[in-house]
Amino acid sequence: MPTRPLLLACLLPLACNAPAPEPSTNQASATPPHRPSPAEPIAIPPADPPPAPSAPAPSIVPSTPPPPAAARALAAISAERLRDDVDALAAFGTRHTLSADATDRGIAAARRHLVRQFEDASTTDRPGPPLTVAEEPFSLQPDGRRVDRPATLVNVIATLPGTMPEAMGRRIYVIGHYDSRASDVMDPEAAAPGANDDASGVAVTLELARVLAPHPLDATVVFMATAGEEQGLLGARLHAAAAHETGAVITGVLSNDIVGDPTGPDGERHADRIRVFSSGAPASWTAEQLAQGRATGALDDGPARQLARYVATIAAWEHTAVQPTLVFRPDRFLRGGDHLAFDELGYPAIRFTEVAENYDRQHQDPRVEGDRSLGDLPEHVDEHYLAEVARLNGAVLVHLANAPSAPTEPAVVADALSRDTTVRWAPAPEPDVAGYEVIWRATTAPSWEHARDVGTATEITLPLHKDDWIFGVRTYDRDGHRSPVAACGITKA
Repeated sequence: MPTRPLLLACLLPLACNAPAPEPSTNQASATPPHRPSPAEPIAIPPADPPPAPSAPAPSIVPSTPPPPAAARALAAISAERLRDDVDALAAFGTRHTLSADATDRGIAAARRHLVRQFEDASTTDRPGPPLTVAEEPFSLQPDGRRVDRPATLVNVIATLPGTMPEAMGRRIYVIGHYDSRASDVMDPEAAAPGANDDASGVAVTLELARVLAPHPLDATVVFMATAGEEQGLLGARLHAAAAHETGAVITGVLSNDIVGDPTGPDGERHADRIRVFSSGAPASWTAEQLAQGRATGALDDGPARQLARYVATIAAWEHTAVQPTLVFRPDRFLRGGDHLAFDELGYPAIRFTEVAENYDRQHQDPRVEGDRSLGDLPEHVDEHYLAEVARLNGAVLVHLANAPSAPTEPAVVADALSRDTTVRWAPAPEPDVAGYEVIWRATTAPSWEHARDVGTATEITLPLHKDDWIFGVRTYDRDGHRSPVAACGITKA
């Protein structure tokens, strides 16, 4: 078509976010535009501020006060203990997965320290079985990538058994990795304090074990410090694969990785928020599941994405000091964390990471270059911010553990052309279930927008055109705890 070159010429400056050239009245004498040489620096405007916290629609957040269990437990979180935990882990010099076993240096010494800390958190003064602590060893062989010698990798796991028989089979995890690395990922001897990456996440895990250990929770909570993350998510992948093989029911994984420094490289503080990364559709989905997701517009409704939205709902309900900024991708570019090991197998798994990472303080040998201080040092971790990150995690843990299961088999009935929507689901098994809420949002909306209480019904027809909305269902119990939303599939019967 003859108009295409003209149209393209008009659109190119806009596509590049550059002003269109001024028309010239004398084409023969027009000055050619200046083009910088390859060596000439190009002025780039300052980056836009990070996205704001992701507040859910008001109708999705219950209007009644939240059950008191979370606030009661999380009041005991101590910034001072978190400070001590970060400092203690950094003091082991390196926690490289392949570092030598020594009394006070290396990953084995750090592991023994963590075992003692978890054991100290256990108490028999609890209405239910106490917190138990175990080491989970795996043998490693050279893999041609980031393991160059035979070694033993050990995860440290503390398990708080659930107190409701119908719910104790469900597991909710909070994890951080206790290994560290220097500039050279294969150097097991260089100093690698790993204060923020990821002593901060391990400190959150430890502190939550301490404050939740005395309290009854319906479902089982697992506090895990993994090894081998820097060598390729090894500890998390081995654990997740073993759990999957045994048919473990894991309803949430909260991975805390680089969560201790709210100050960005430009000096701006973001002490009121943290990013939450989640996948829209896990890699484990079958071709049939993917086809249904495409057909229904539900590729943004996998289990991890629902867990991320749940975090936003609980944060708004509990008015946590740190609010989540939801990022709808599995992880940051060129990076990956332990939550991916669970997400790859279809488990709901998300990553918490501070808003403005400083790459001078990650994966760097501690050193000074001119006016730049490099290295992941303890002084860059803010224990007060870390305490609020722990409170956000803890609130989600308590709600997840005490809430009933999300409904199973939720589906929109698509057996005939109609201008309404019938939704049906199977009931949750817990004895304290009090009812269900049907949830929906526009097909273009990132988060759930509307909720309707339907009592104990397991099917309802709504005067909403099924073509225009995405539907889900959540369960609530007698205390008011809500489950995450289970997104609807489709059924023809």
